[in-house]
Amino acid sequence: MAITKEQVLKALSYVEDPDLGKDLVTLNMISDIVLDGKKVSFTVILTTPACPMKDAIQKACENAIHHLVDKEALVSITMTSDVTSRRKDNGLVLPGVKNIIAVASGKGGVGKSTVAVNLAIGLAENGAAVGLIDADIYGPSIPLMLNIKGQRPQVKDVGEKQMMIPIEKYGIKALSIGLLVDEKQAVVWRGPMVSSALRQFVTDCLWGDLDYLVIDLPPGTGDIHLTLVQTVPVTGAIIVTTPQDVSLADAKKAMGMFSIHPINVPIIGVVENMSYFIAGTSGNDLPENKHYIFGKGGGQKLADEYDVPLLAEIPIIQQIREGGDEGKPAVLGDEPISAAVFRKLAQKVAQHVAIRNANFESTKVVEIAS
Repeated sequence: MAITKEQVLKALSYVEDPDLGKDLVTLNMISDIVLDGKKVSFTVILTTPACPMKDAIQKACENAIHHLVDKEALVSITMTSDVTSRRKDNGLVLPGVKNIIAVASGKGGVGKSTVAVNLAIGLAENGAAVGLIDADIYGPSIPLMLNIKGQRPQVKDVGEKQMMIPIEKYGIKALSIGLLVDEKQAVVWRGPMVSSALRQFVTDCLWGDLDYLVIDLPPGTGDIHLTLVQTVPVTGAIIVTTPQDVSLADAKKAMGMFSIHPINVPIIGVVENMSYFIAGTSGNDLPENKHYIFGKGGGQKLADEYDVPLLAEIPIIQQIREGGDEGKPAVLGDEPISAAVFRKLAQKVAQHVAIRNANFESTKVVEIAS
């Protein structure tokens, strides 16, 4: 008896996306069903190229066909992805960008830019189109970390307007005030000028089609942060902290800023940097080799308090610092622990952005009365 499309869809309706809690058919994740005798082929469209459950979902689909349709079926599955988005705006600002991720911290020196750079590259390594804006106008570090110091963005005439073209490096597009001024020149600007610079990076730059635009915000809660949420619909924020109480206290302020009305930007999760130091040179990540220099468990407590996931605990590893100074981020390096932790971070962020898009209201530009 010939296998029918209806049988295939019914079988696949028993396969759930474990993150979204709904079946693949209801989520419209099944396409291109082709039947030829015992041969069954179809495509599963995941919500992110970094889906950590990709292999499990593929295996579950194969089992569903064999158990519920025909145990002798020859199943061929193409696993692809289409990054989800819940943007809601007029489409005039960054129309090709699906998700805008703000990376923030309550205080400086916690490794926020290190996280932003390695996250952006990690997302791109998984097949996503990614951009990175260095919005830390007073202390830009992205040019150094990406080894693009001294480069200048090209300008292209688009109609009557001149648009900047971001610098491309390590598979991502990047823009920073550090690419527009001399590195020895201090940026001595008042708040309105700083806000204007961020708006230009967003509105006067040819970002094209991106799955994720990561924005490395300055520490604190100020003009740049308000300008961002008033200019573009932010999908969610990642809060970077270190384990000690003084950092956690400031991180709470950053989380509170995104949570207050009318901002209401969802918190994707917390990243705890400088979590512990691993003793020895073998790279052996054993519990007895871990030294919690700045305290233990602070990031998890913060995440639990605000009911958000702890996305990563990043250890103190020399290669992470060296990678930033030398312009070769750790996610690209050959040090196994640091590369792995940032790759896992990218997967978790992509995963939780997909969950956020499935369960929260559409993002929109925030209107704040002056």
